[in-house]
Amino acid sequence: MKCPRCGDEHISTIAKSPVAGAWEVYECDRCYYSWRSTETPHVDDVFKLTPEKIANLQVIPAVPPLED
Repeated sequence: MKCPRCGDEHISTIAKSPVAGAWEVYECDRCYYSWRSTETPHVDDVFKLTPEKIANLQVIPAVPPLED
């Protein structure tokens, strides 16, 4: 199985249906895209990621501590 967004093959199963075999949720270990086994994921080309794009993504700043 390959990630529909970045093409990586390192996919984890992060959730399973309480009804055995009904569905599973997968997540890419590289770009964190997730999808359910019951859907056919489609990612528009503008949203696809390459290793170069992933390496150059901006880092989300940490949330500052609350003021007292």
